[in-house]
Amino acid sequence: MKKKLLLFLIFGNLILQAQTSKWSDLFSYNNVLKIREDGDRLVAATENGIFYYYPGTGEIKKLSKANGLHEVKISAFDYNATTQTGIVGYQNGSMDVITPNGIFLIIDIPLANGYNGSKRINDISINGDKAIISAGYGVSIFNVTKREFGDTAFFTTGGAYDTVNSAVLNDNIVYAATSKGLKYHELNATFPVYNSWMSPTSFQGDYKKIDASGIIAFASSNELKFGNFPNLSTKAGFSNIQDVKVAGNQIIVTDQTQVYVYGLNGTQQKNFNADESINTAIVYNSQVFTGTRFSGMYNEQKSSFRPDGPYNNKSYKISLLNDQIWVSTGGRSSYNEALPSYIGYYHYNGTKWIYPEYFKTNNQFNILDVVPNPSKPSEIFFTNYFFSGNKGIYKMDNNEFVKSYSLNPGNVYVDQPVGCVFDSNNELFCSASAIDGTLGAGFHYYDKSNDKFISKNLNVSNNAQKPIIKDKILYIPVPRVGGLIMYDYNNTPSSFSDDKFKLITKDNNLQVSQVYSVNVDNNDDVWIGTKEGLRILSNPKAAILESNPQTDPIIIEQNGIGEELFKDAEILQIAVDSGNQKWISIGGGGVFYISSSGDKTIYHFTQSNSPLPNDIVTDVKIDEKTGKVYFVTTDGIVVYQGDVTEITSNFGNVLVYPNPVVYAQYKGNVRMRGLAQKTNIRITDAAGNLVHSAVANGGYFEWNLNNQRGVRVASGIYYVLMTNEDGTDTATAKIAVVN
Repeated sequence: MKKKLLLFLIFGNLILQAQTSKWSDLFSYNNVLKIREDGDRLVAATENGIFYYYPGTGEIKKLSKANGLHEVKISAFDYNATTQTGIVGYQNGSMDVITPNGIFLIIDIPLANGYNGSKRINDISINGDKAIISAGYGVSIFNVTKREFGDTAFFTTGGAYDTVNSAVLNDNIVYAATSKGLKYHELNATFPVYNSWMSPTSFQGDYKKIDASGIIAFASSNELKFGNFPNLSTKAGFSNIQDVKVAGNQIIVTDQTQVYVYGLNGTQQKNFNADESINTAIVYNSQVFTGTRFSGMYNEQKSSFRPDGPYNNKSYKISLLNDQIWVSTGGRSSYNEALPSYIGYYHYNGTKWIYPEYFKTNNQFNILDVVPNPSKPSEIFFTNYFFSGNKGIYKMDNNEFVKSYSLNPGNVYVDQPVGCVFDSNNELFCSASAIDGTLGAGFHYYDKSNDKFISKNLNVSNNAQKPIIKDKILYIPVPRVGGLIMYDYNNTPSSFSDDKFKLITKDNNLQVSQVYSVNVDNNDDVWIGTKEGLRILSNPKAAILESNPQTDPIIIEQNGIGEELFKDAEILQIAVDSGNQKWISIGGGGVFYISSSGDKTIYHFTQSNSPLPNDIVTDVKIDEKTGKVYFVTTDGIVVYQGDVTEITSNFGNVLVYPNPVVYAQYKGNVRMRGLAQKTNIRITDAAGNLVHSAVANGGYFEWNLNNQRGVRVASGIYYVLMTNEDGTDTATAKIAVVN
């Protein structure tokens, strides 16, 4: 049987774009922090990205760390429509300058010697080629054209720094809103000298926002001052002002839930009630657009505009089934204390993201895990990890509450469920700590016929992680000096009498008994992640029966010296793809993609070299049908388009990319995916001469464009001849090389 090659042709600069396009985000764009006008579109800044809304067409485009920005956690934003230049400020003190020619990261924000306060960018105001940067230390002038900092005024009083909440340039004078009143200074030689700044006694107060365009307007929580400085008028009676904008002949005040539009003389022109918390607002084409905290951008008809995504960026674990996604949002400290988000879970139903109404009115949730029933995907179970009466396992159907299963409700300190898993027979197990009022970890089994959970205490040191199941063996990592629970329920989950149990600890050659993660690969090797490294256990069925089974490290050679793979590293998560390669999440170290045996690192993704929001990845899941890899962090989820899809003994849709390969534009390897589990590869030139041969395992192969002698091949057309292991299936490809 012969397969046709699916060609993936990329030309010119598109080659580099293809590499970037392997990433996408699952960020929330609900919390709109700032809105700016740009001709026929609106630009909205949210926590983890920017989106562009075109009112004329309804089109929405998004920009995030997955496709151009360099960071997450946006704290400030402004945009100059004339130059089409935007500046994004982040909580870590860095900035992105968005221009028609690209996006430039700025990390050299000036800090005073000895300053150890917040680096957060509080506000940005662009005026021509200057941007006024407000921060915890004071005010900086940033040259937008040169993309470099100029003068900085450090606001120091008695050795302490005064935070500038917002600042603006108007008629060559910088006005700064602080918690200690309004301060101002002409942009001249003495600007950096703080004691030369004016701080009029008539404008003392806690001022949050300021803006200017001809006139000046600034606000405290409940009071607005506006006019030609220093002769200002006052409006009071606001509940909690979030933003102030002067644009054209209008002053736009964003209160807690309402937008007020005034003329420059203070006459009210409009009032819009959003009926929910809002952050900012502008007037565009005579209509109010406001940035809400939970619903994206509203117009006056309360139509919502935003890229589809989860309700919030808070995330902890993820479940995949078919084309659906479920995300939990809870958390734990040191694998014990609850760190509740009070949010619940989010669900992508294959078409759109849904936030169940149940969580909008019931917020006592610290959901560590949410899993769908494979036989009935509308039915899901989630664990509520709490030291309170709300703890337990919950059942939902079509995102509607069905039932809660209270586990030992009389004692809030025991029976905290952690994670759940269905086996191949759709039997449900949930790991838990402090089973039956003891300090032992174990699990709860779901008795479907009686609609209840049955507990099994394994008397292992308290606490547990999310379990996995393979071949009727339940694996539960116990992170607090417990080890790895291996529980063979002998395909009779409701009967415990014939079960077998083994605890793998330091006595079994683990580095330590604190086990954080586990997975079983395609060779039935158990990969065990601990607080201080990685171990492999072979043949788990036999190991359960042995008195003292031993685990093994992976030894790799570095400069002729053998070294243990991931020695002393916290192994947070282990995921295995169809090709038996592993994704390993390291505490504070991002994610490694390693070969099936662990002897080769294929990729190492971190916050600095990838769209990862941070370097603590709390979950990794692989969609084997698509090859997509989901990375979950507490700051949001990103997705990497992996090269390994569902693998069989025959070829799938073979994809070769980039093709053609133009050396001036791309210097990496040619990748081939969709291969058979074991593929024999022969690469020849146009004359039929063999230039390279290899055997690829795992459905994926990379060619470095070298011949058998290790020399790069000449420009020309090369033919790839592929055969599966038993010769029953073949595939061919053509690759154009331009040196």
